[in-house]
Amino acid sequence: MSEKIAVLGLGYVGLPVAVALAKKFDRVIGFDISEKRIEALQNGHDWTDEISDDELAKSSLTYSNTAEDLSQATFFIVTVPTPIDNENRPNLDPISMSCKLIAPHIQKGAVIVFESTVYPGVTDDICAPLLEEISGLKRGVDFKLGYSPERINPGDKVNRLENITKIISAEDAESLERVKNVYGAIIEADLHIAPSIKVAEAAKVIENTQRDLNIALMNEISLIFDQMDIRTKDVLDAAGTKWNFLPFTPGLVGGHCIGVDPYYLTTAAERLGYRPEVILAGRRINDDMGPHVARKTIKLLLNNGRSVGDAKIGVLGLTFKENVPDLRNSKTPDIVNELKSYGVTAMVHDPLANAEEAMEEYGIELHSWDALQSLDVIILAVNHSFYIEQKENVMDRLKQDAILIDVKSSIEPSELRSDIIYWSL
Repeated sequence: MSEKIAVLGLGYVGLPVAVALAKKFDRVIGFDISEKRIEALQNGHDWTDEISDDELAKSSLTYSNTAEDLSQATFFIVTVPTPIDNENRPNLDPISMSCKLIAPHIQKGAVIVFESTVYPGVTDDICAPLLEEISGLKRGVDFKLGYSPERINPGDKVNRLENITKIISAEDAESLERVKNVYGAIIEADLHIAPSIKVAEAAKVIENTQRDLNIALMNEISLIFDQMDIRTKDVLDAAGTKWNFLPFTPGLVGGHCIGVDPYYLTTAAERLGYRPEVILAGRRINDDMGPHVARKTIKLLLNNGRSVGDAKIGVLGLTFKENVPDLRNSKTPDIVNELKSYGVTAMVHDPLANAEEAMEEYGIELHSWDALQSLDVIILAVNHSFYIEQKENVMDRLKQDAILIDVKSSIEPSELRSDIIYWSL
């Protein structure tokens, strides 16, 4: 096809998009500012595990971290992360930097589509003026903008890019047609045309806000049921027999979507003079679940006559969710840090996490699997298949009369040794 496409950001979102497009278009450039990332992809390996080495080897995708290569593009797709800062405010630096990278290389007639999560108005009010200022070109005349929110679910081998309905939007009919042609070439599911860029931006932030609030409800319910000495999973199994009961469960809410996106919406609302109550209440509940798990662990130790200071605790799982290597916004460090405040240094293991990144990001040393022996407590924080498929091996690492904290109720109590003290959210 005739478009020459550049995809900026080759992470969980951008790489699958770029690889898919390279199957349909003659010229697709995958751009990332990380030299290390480009080198790994050129050597045929995706450390996010979203694209197999075999698929990378077959791809015609061109990799680059040289901005001048962007001048070949007629169609840009921006998939850079949009994180939050230490005060839970949107950090738009990556998307602003992308605009600055693109602007000097925009050809007249180019279309630029953003996939990064933003609050409504960022494309029009921040990206457009920045692109105009640096390029010297006029939006709507010399170049056009669009927005198509990403819906990648890291580690999900069923719901993939091609079979998830794709929302698209653009500033006019002409640019919308080009956006349709590009995404229509790779999406087997439907394309949903949003009536405006702002509507598409808003759809993205509420998707994950809705999930965040539902999980917050389950987390609050788990706090209540714990006081009643009722296992939450047993209640949810019973309630779930009703046809319209929603299948959400309690747990740690981290990652770069559910734990981040609601703050984009609440920040935008506060700038308009509206103070969100429900959304921020849900965020407070979810953000406290890691410390809550640690406090419960200490309480169980004390209630069972154990010395907290001498307790040998193993924490299983550091990535933000099961079966992915991504450490961004993990909530396991909240457990580790809260334990540390009680004078306990936990041993952390993760079969997928990068040890160097764990130390650099969180100051957490990853221990070998063999090092976790004769433990007083195991906290199963992330239910990687590595742990679930060898439950007996996990339990064998516990002393007699030890404690198993099963955060996501991944193990049935009936499967445990009779001497193990079990607790879950």
